[in-house]
Order: sequence, then C-alpha cells, then structure tokens
Amino acid sequence: MNNEPTVFIVDDDDEVREAISLLMDSVGLASETFDSAWAYLACFDPQRSGCLVLDVRMRHMSGLELQERLAEESIHPPVIIITGHGDVPMAVRAVKAGAVDFIEKPFNDQALLDAVHRAIEVDAENRGHALQVASLHERLERLTKREQEVLRQIVSGKRNKVIAADLGISQSTVEAHRAKVMEKLEARSLSELMRMMLLLDPAGTASEDGNA
Repeated sequence: MNNEPTVFIVDDDDEVREAISLLMDSVGLASETFDSAWAYLACFDPQRSGCLVLDVRMRHMSGLELQERLAEESIHPPVIIITGHGDVPMAVRAVKAGAVDFIEKPFNDQALLDAVHRAIEVDAENRGHALQVASLHERLERLTKREQEVLRQIVSGKRNKVIAADLGISQSTVEAHRAKVMEKLEARSLSELMRMMLLLDPAGTASEDGNA
C-alpha cells in the first residue's frame, strides 16, 4: 500500500481548500480536500500518514470537535489549525489539546508550509514510536509467566540473589530465566532492556511498583 504522506485539508470554504491544495501541489506534497469534518471522518484511515490542515469554524462539526474525535484513536495525523482572527482563542485551545500549530487567515504560504513539514515529521516520529511499542508487546507475549515475574524484578532494580529469595527459586534458575528474557525481548544489555521498559512506561511507574 502506498503510504506517501498526505496533507488532508478540511475546510468548508471552497476557495481556501483549493488554495491550500494548490500550495501543497507546488512543493510536491500530496493532498486531499474535504468540505466538512464528517466527510473526512467517512474516509479516515489511521494507517495513512501525513497531517491534517483543519479550519476551526465549520458547519455541523467544528474543527475542535473533529480534533477531539480523532484524539480517541490510537494514532491519527497531527493537526494544524487554520483560523480567522476572531477564532484565535479557540485555536490556542486546540494547540493546548495537541495541535501542532495554528495559522491565521489570510495565511502566509511559507508559514503554512513550514507547519505542514513539521507536522509530517511529528507524524513519522509518532508512527515510528507506535511500531516500536507494538513490536515490544509482541515480544513480551513470548515470555512465560515466570519470566514475566523475573522481568518485573529486574526492572525494579533487584539483584539475582534477591530475586531468587523473593520468588523462592534458586539463583541459577533466576539467571536462566533472565537469559531467556533477554533473548526473547532481543535486548543486548541491561541498559537496552531498561530502555525498552521505559518505552512502555515512560513515567517509570512499573519500576516504582516493583520497589514497593
């Protein structure tokens, strides 16, 4: 499937949609236009990469409402808000809710292009992170129940001797389970294993729980 980044333009103003589409075309960026939030949602595919250029004020469903709807998805294109002068407070609210940027109408072409390129980079980073997390979850499913217990103890910072006492097994058995954990998770070192766990738990709450 072709997953070339696409700029999805959602605005109920025909001239604005056409102008943004032509601007994207002028720099070789693929774009698709929609005259309402509902029209975009009808075609929404989380697997398609790119970004969303979104008007704040639209009939039936506003840009903010569409942004909130997309936030319920595990992955979606980053949002750039385009707005009239009177909509700036709403645009600021959208940025606080996760929008990459907001551009005031009438917009400066270069400012919009810069925002689009930033949003596409954010999308690539988000999708790369999502793939890493999905891959790690698949590897975690390879672990036996006992290996998962040993992993939790390792992440909490406990030594093999302490893990053995906590789990009521020999230290050599802990070492064998530890080796299997490293092999199945494809971790080449303890530091790499810890980075993997932080990927799943950035706040480190799993480690905190293990020390409790």
